[in-house]
Amino acid sequence: GFGLLLLSRRTGVMSFTTTTLRSVAKHTVTSTSATPSPFSLLQPKSSIQYPTTNALRMSTTPEGELSISEIEALVAKKGDEIRALKTDGISKEDLAPHIAELKELKSRLPSTDPPPKPKPPKQQKQQKQKQPQTKKDDKPLTESNSDKHASKKQQKQKQPQTKKDDKPLTESEFRQARLDKLASMRDANVEPFAYTYEPTHTSQQLIDLYDGKLEGGEEDSEVDVAVAGRILARRGFGKLSFYTIQDEMGIIQLQFEKSRMGESFKNLKAWTDTGDIIGARGTIRRTDKGELSVYAKEWTMLTKSIAPLPDKFHGLTDISKRYRSRHVDLIVNPNVRQTFRDRAKITMSLRQQLDQLGFLEMDTPVLHSISGGADAKPFETYHNSMDMNLTLRIATELHLKRLIVGGFDKVFEVGRIFRNEGISTRHNPEFTSVELYQAYTDYNDMMELTEQLICGMAETCNDDIASIPYGDDIISLARPWKRITMHDIVAEQLPDVDFTDTSPTNLEKAKASAAAAGVPKTEECKTIGYLLNACFEELCESKLIQPTFVTDYPVEISPLAKPHRSKPGLVERFELFATGRELANSFSELTDPIDQRARLEEQAAKKAAGDEEACDVDEGFLEALEVGMPPTGGLGIGIDRVVMLLTNSPSIRDVIAFPLLKPDS
Repeated sequence: GFGLLLLSRRTGVMSFTTTTLRSVAKHTVTSTSATPSPFSLLQPKSSIQYPTTNALRMSTTPEGELSISEIEALVAKKGDEIRALKTDGISKEDLAPHIAELKELKSRLPSTDPPPKPKPPKQQKQQKQKQPQTKKDDKPLTESNSDKHASKKQQKQKQPQTKKDDKPLTESEFRQARLDKLASMRDANVEPFAYTYEPTHTSQQLIDLYDGKLEGGEEDSEVDVAVAGRILARRGFGKLSFYTIQDEMGIIQLQFEKSRMGESFKNLKAWTDTGDIIGARGTIRRTDKGELSVYAKEWTMLTKSIAPLPDKFHGLTDISKRYRSRHVDLIVNPNVRQTFRDRAKITMSLRQQLDQLGFLEMDTPVLHSISGGADAKPFETYHNSMDMNLTLRIATELHLKRLIVGGFDKVFEVGRIFRNEGISTRHNPEFTSVELYQAYTDYNDMMELTEQLICGMAETCNDDIASIPYGDDIISLARPWKRITMHDIVAEQLPDVDFTDTSPTNLEKAKASAAAAGVPKTEECKTIGYLLNACFEELCESKLIQPTFVTDYPVEISPLAKPHRSKPGLVERFELFATGRELANSFSELTDPIDQRARLEEQAAKKAAGDEEACDVDEGFLEALEVGMPPTGGLGIGIDRVVMLLTNSPSIRDVIAFPLLKPDS
């Protein structure tokens, strides 16, 4: 609720009452419609509508002019309101109308400016000018003594850049100011876009090297180091400046001093802006406040930034802008940079493990004449010179199996997959997976391999794989992981339904029970196997938070898996689930070409009947199977979803550097 200030014109007594945000908003809309505020035009259309003092005054005071005491009370109230909004994190754009209204209220008060102070005697001024800029022992200026000598300059520099009429610079004016600096550099025969630079250390290397070394104010004058990075912040104290730069590994401070750098110090202040990439060479010094710094002797402009970075306090927080401007997102959000560094380590670990196990990494086609290997709608394209309709691959499976037929025992591919399907926090039209195939193994061997590979990947970016935070949960990857059949896990939710009875009578009874439990579209399930899978996806999948292998799937939804050796109607297949989503899929691969043809023809019939996700009959693959494929275990792991788990990322877009987005209108 908001406290509304009520003023009595007769007594001048102030009292407070409370009302809800809804009623305040109602007063605000009513008042502004009757008497439009000139500041309402400044309010962004899409921003949150904060109630203003103007609205409160119009809804609570009578007609007529306000007294000075009433205006003063409104000024005080508005000031308190602005401070509260700043505490709540209001944006500059949303705050602007409130600032403007406060100025308007203050303008209605009589002038209370004090008389001008008399100028100090010339003798005092001269004495002030004679104050030295350095200590008597000629030690370099420090943060502490520069604060005393240049506090007024510092306060002046902290003010936001404005035009002469006190209005903030527009984006185009900011850009033009930087272009002017760029032109000034070229006029001075200084190249603003360098060709090369050789840093001797990264920021983190220097921090590690001087950990526990150098007292405050102490310098290591024997070293000569060079660093390079992007300027994140600048602080000027007259003849002393401190810059914070960021390289790939972190941030470090640069200390510049006019007495040390000569004329180049003037150019530094005149030409640089936040966002510029510069190089600096010098010694190492720890400031009086204990900050490790490169005590620069020289600097070099490496790249002049034309566009300013986002506000350093609020950063880039809009989700859509973060994805569209990932380059800026990486600059201003260190945790995002760490996520993609971890992703690189995870995929590197995967390759290293498979290499150590004797697997060979292969490349298979991205353009397919026949879509297959998964139930998914493909992207379609056309090859002009070959006059062929093609699709982007929806899986790498069928070509990798042909390599097994050709005599390779262990093969894998880490590659991009393209599926023309919906978008969600766990689905992206293009994603990365690893598929691997090993001769003379089955899906039981693949379960062991899955645990081994994912645990190995987890160890690259987590200290304790038995306690990995993900959202509100703690995930344990300690082996072995839980294993349960699809029949058993669904029976936990529907204990009265018999999914082993394939009779039409039982199917209708099972549909009714499933529908009553909230399973949608049960009438579309033509067999008990389809119904079993529908019940699992609706009632069970989201509850699998800890890593769980769900095994033994219906044959209807697994056209490429071997029939179960002891359970009719099922196949030897598992899917791995964690955090309520699928991470991996595996089969004992179907090697019978006659059975495989029958299943693919059934899929083709479904596609002809309108099922866009059903696959086609791949004659080339069937010909390979007829030559003969050894018993084989196959495994596919979604790299993006594993990275989501291991980096505590809620959306797949957070772990894909450049996710597909609609055009920005």
